[in-house]
Amino acid sequence: MNLSDLIDRNAAFAPDKVAIRFEGRTLTYAGFAARIAQAAAALASQWRVGPGDHVAVLATNHPDTLVLLYACARLGALLVPVNWRLAVPEQLYILADASVKALVVEQAFAGIVAPLRQADPAVHVAGLDFAPDGGTTFDAFLLGASGAGRAASADFTAPLLIVYTSGTTGRPKGAVLRQDALLANAAMSQHLHDMTADDHVLTVLPIFHVGGLNIQTTPALQLGATVTLHARFAPGPTLEAIERERPTLTVLVPATIQAVIEHPRWPAARLDCLRAVTTGSTQVPQPLIDAIADRGVPVLNVYGSTETCPIAVYARRGGDWRRPGSAGLPGLLCEARIVDDAGNEVAAGRAGEVVVRGNNVFTEYWRNPKATAETLRDGWYHSGDIGTRDADGYFTIHERKQNLIISGGENIYPAEVERVLLTHPAVAEVAVVGAADAKWQEVPVACIVRRAGAEADPEEIEQFCLRELARYKVPRRYVFLDDLPRNALGKVQHFRLKQQIAAGGA
Repeated sequence: MNLSDLIDRNAAFAPDKVAIRFEGRTLTYAGFAARIAQAAAALASQWRVGPGDHVAVLATNHPDTLVLLYACARLGALLVPVNWRLAVPEQLYILADASVKALVVEQAFAGIVAPLRQADPAVHVAGLDFAPDGGTTFDAFLLGASGAGRAASADFTAPLLIVYTSGTTGRPKGAVLRQDALLANAAMSQHLHDMTADDHVLTVLPIFHVGGLNIQTTPALQLGATVTLHARFAPGPTLEAIERERPTLTVLVPATIQAVIEHPRWPAARLDCLRAVTTGSTQVPQPLIDAIADRGVPVLNVYGSTETCPIAVYARRGGDWRRPGSAGLPGLLCEARIVDDAGNEVAAGRAGEVVVRGNNVFTEYWRNPKATAETLRDGWYHSGDIGTRDADGYFTIHERKQNLIISGGENIYPAEVERVLLTHPAVAEVAVVGAADAKWQEVPVACIVRRAGAEADPEEIEQFCLRELARYKVPRRYVFLDDLPRNALGKVQHFRLKQQIAAGGA
């Protein structure tokens, strides 16, 4: 068996049940299963996609991304969801690093097609909602399907996803997740939410992230529940969908919670359909939790990462979900510990690194054995996050990965931004740090040492960054210094820069 069989089973049990709602259209489980089978057959017969091959998708949320996921599961192939918020050079790096055999792309991001073909003419391309030059629409591609579209070797142990996460070395890393990681993750989601086939999930977060894809969306589909999918998040349509569609569950990160509760519709919005709102991705400010909880809706916290699929630690519905600051308990099908630098578990109340082990954990970083060995040791994923565990076993996460900036739910690694800034002719040295922001929780700030005699115009530097980086990664401020604080080994002390900026001294 493989993950696509779960969709087939749900189609057998309830063929007319709605699997996905999207932009006024519905796809039943019978229709969903049939489209998955057709897509798998087309991928195999027309593009010769088979076990171990990589298929990329570059699109806002769309049902066919989920079709491609389960079609890849049938074939033993891997789906590479690409962040549409990235700049074209960043997207090209991911497609090249992942050695993709094919790309399905939305028209809004058609600018990737020509440079991709120039870099690798052998890559097959189909347009999700258009026919690219020299290519075809995805619907037309499916009409050419023939054969069974199933690989005998495709089972739960087969790798299924390569999800790229920003890299501390300045380049993103592709975390490889097997089918059984999604299976274990789904079981924990169902435990976390008390999820059943009667649930209705509203998905507004991007499904190129494991948060939008795997906290509720794939668990719901594998259980036979209904998913309403929005192409992208907007606070007004989210509140409208809650009132009109009456979902029972949804996931919102702090920035989207903030946008929802600041919307004019919020005070009068009916939320009584919701059994819970799940959140995570960063430390969640208590006022945001209280704003929803005071309306009678539990807020469930999930801690994890791309490498854990992402569910690892959570506060279960019906459990102690209002314990201030707590991320919850280790999930039903994984282990989590707090360890010291030697890997020894520390006593309750003592701070250490959060490590996770279980079938939900990734198997490797694609083509990056060094990073894999540093992060995955004796089966334990070393998160780099600092936390504590109390006497009752509840985890609290105190600090995030070293220097990581989380802005509106998106991870920004300073090294990635610094790598671009250092190519600017006026920049001799640079360090990027996070500064507190009322709307986004944090925003990147660039601390720059100019080259001797060089002029540095912040607006020009910003435009330079926008050509190479996603907008959310571009610094919001540029601070010019004579030198950067360094330790005895010459390493930049990012924490000192953060302190100076917070105190208004930089």
